[in-house]
Amino acid sequence: MSNAVCVPSSKSSLITDSDDDNPPQRTESVSEVLIRLGADLEEIERVKQIYPMKISRHFLGLIREKDDPIWRQSVPSIEELQDVYNISDPLSEARDTKVPGLVHRYPDRVLLIISSKCAMYCRFCTRKRSVGKIEQTPMEQIFRGIDYIREHPEIRDVLLSGGDPLLRSNKELDVILKALHSIPHVEVIRIGTRVPSVMPERITPKLVNVLKKYHPLYMNIHFEHPGEIDQGCEHALRLLADAGIPLGSQSVLLRGINDDPEVMKELMQKLVRNRVRPYYIYLCDLVKGVEHFRTSLQSGFDVIHHLQGYTSGLCVPHLIIDSPGGGKIPILPPNYLLAADEEKAVISNYKGEVYEYPNPRI
Repeated sequence: MSNAVCVPSSKSSLITDSDDDNPPQRTESVSEVLIRLGADLEEIERVKQIYPMKISRHFLGLIREKDDPIWRQSVPSIEELQDVYNISDPLSEARDTKVPGLVHRYPDRVLLIISSKCAMYCRFCTRKRSVGKIEQTPMEQIFRGIDYIREHPEIRDVLLSGGDPLLRSNKELDVILKALHSIPHVEVIRIGTRVPSVMPERITPKLVNVLKKYHPLYMNIHFEHPGEIDQGCEHALRLLADAGIPLGSQSVLLRGINDDPEVMKELMQKLVRNRVRPYYIYLCDLVKGVEHFRTSLQSGFDVIHHLQGYTSGLCVPHLIIDSPGGGKIPILPPNYLLAADEEKAVISNYKGEVYEYPNPRI
């Protein structure tokens, strides 16, 4: 695949058509937008040689200024080439890959990669090593993964990932979901996607009509900043929720983007308002090329502590570290449980008020 900037077509536009008295204006190219906002295209080109760049027209239209939270998620930075600390596959997915594109790490569930394409290449991606490097995941490979699932009755939960699964065509998704749904021991299918945020026009009634045939079907959507949730995104979420698809969110704690507790609270509240249940906030994976995005563990504690008590429990996700090769580990701020022995626990609430909770006396 070429490293050229790729912008999918979209109903969203940076420049709208004018009225009948004036001819329509030409829509700016990606390069023109980035130059206007102050980008160094030579620097971007250097990064693209290693880590490809792709920005959807919709997400590009959300950028307000250079280095704002939307820019930092989507526009390459020279800092990506200065990371000497991390590695390309920190989660050891290769170790747990049983057949190409299928990761079986946990006892009862697997991750099945059904797409190598994304609507946008996020600069902090866990699979930064591979996205944008091949044209598309072959259907033959996907069906080898489905055969593996069929042969392993302990698998009850299948997570479809990528790339982005929703970059497959409606027909391809129908074929994949039908095959998985026909396996008796598969109880739940999940889709991990960022399409409602970065390319909401992909969520159409035709797509939703395909998805809702295969309940119980869940969808976890990546959101990093409240500025992503505009009218187009809200419309996409409404179509999915109205189809009975339970929606959850996953966010990565990113320096300079959402590590401000107030920003994260606004994001969680906007998600709940749009019927998306906050699920996970991840500490940034130790991926080569993303060190400049990483935050301290204390930053994660500060965010969770600020959410707990200052907004409803519906808005409070789990804080997670995806450990290298060991799976997801929930992390709680340490200042809630102050002490514990056989008689009692000493606990503190979000205000710092201290209470004792006695253990059973019999």
